[in-house]
This record gives sequence, structure tokens and C-alpha cells, in this order.
Amino acid sequence: MTPIHILVIDDEPQMLRALRTILSEKRFRVSTAACGEDGLALAAAEQPDLIILDMGLPDMDGLEVCARLREWSAVPIIVLSVRDSERDKVAALDKGADDYLTKPFGIEELLARIRVALRHAAQAGGKEAIVKAGDIVIDLARHVVTRAGVEVKLTATEYKLLAYLAANADRVLTHRAILTHVWGPAEADQVEYLRVYMRQLRRKLEPDPSRPQFLINEPGIGYRFVTQPNTPA
Repeated sequence: MTPIHILVIDDEPQMLRALRTILSEKRFRVSTAACGEDGLALAAAEQPDLIILDMGLPDMDGLEVCARLREWSAVPIIVLSVRDSERDKVAALDKGADDYLTKPFGIEELLARIRVALRHAAQAGGKEAIVKAGDIVIDLARHVVTRAGVEVKLTATEYKLLAYLAANADRVLTHRAILTHVWGPAEADQVEYLRVYMRQLRRKLEPDPSRPQFLINEPGIGYRFVTQPNTPA
């Protein structure tokens, strides 16, 4: 069984060492980052199951890390912070954090919060295993895409792109978020990659690729996968 992977983003060496030791003893796989940019890069590259995030980082505020993660990922985020005001907690939750724990904290409480966040994520994932849009069916668990009952052959990159859009159906995803998820942080500005693959997906999935109903462009922003047929004006 693959161990649950937790990414800890915190600039305090003692905290990183303590969390790595404690979580490893609980059979979690642990990665660490000491700043926001490194944490974002690791999150994109390794796709952890949960992130523990400190609010006070040397290169950016934890709120910005939350916001940037939520552009492309639904990974559970537990915020750790010395800030204990209601305003700070609400701000973190509004930016996409799933939970907030004030330092110092008890390890048993942290482990309980981790269990709850992972359980919620598993339940949410189960509800979205199959995405339907018109005669298109995307089985995210089996990695199978059909159109009108016939399997559609996709390349690995085409499938990863479609699966990310479908898992976030009816939400607008930015170019940067999609590129980071599919190609990695180093390619986050290569919008032409995205345009090429979107054209390929439309040729395989849309009734009329020149008038897409499901893979919709949001000019200057990104794309969205709609689950109800949409006839462009």
C-alpha cells in the first residue's frame, strides 16, 4: 500500500525536523520545503495527499501560497501559525485552507486534523470519479474516456489535461494553473503548449471543434470544461 504523502512547508528547521520525525513514525511519507516557492514547486511535482503550511514564510505569506495552490489543486491544506486571531483564521480559510491550527499545538490534535482532512478529501474524490458531459463520459478512476459509448484514444498528456479540467468541471482554470499541473512549474508560461493540446482534444471530443460546446476558452484567463452543452454566441 502506498503511504500517504504529506508536504510540510515551514521555515523553522526545528519544526521541519520534528514534523518529519513524528509523521514518519506514523507511516506517512514526508517532504519538506522552507519557503513558499519551493513548496509550490514540490506540490506541483510530487502531488502530495496533504499539505501542512506555515503562514510566516521568508519569501511570501502563507495566504499567497494557499491562493496559488487553489488555482490548480484541491489538496487538503492545514495551516499552522502563531497568529491566533479570528481575522487571520478566516483569511486563511477564505484563501482555500481546510483547517487552521495555532502554534504551539499538540501532536495528537494535529494527527486528528490530518485524519479528518484526508477523510473529507477521499469522500469528495469518490463523488467525482465519473464526469459526464453530453455523450462524453470520463472515468477518472479507470482513466477511460468514451464518446457515445466508444472509447476515445488519448495520449498521456491529453488525458492528464482533460482529467484536470474534468475534475474541476464548470470552474474556470487559469492558463498558469493548467500548465503547472500538466507540464510542471517550469512550463507555466508556455501557453502555446496548452492551445495545441486543446485543439487536439476538441478534434477528438467536440461535435464541431470550431464551435466547442464542452472545452470552453475564457479569453485572457484560461479554460473550463462544462458539463452541460454550451453553444457559443
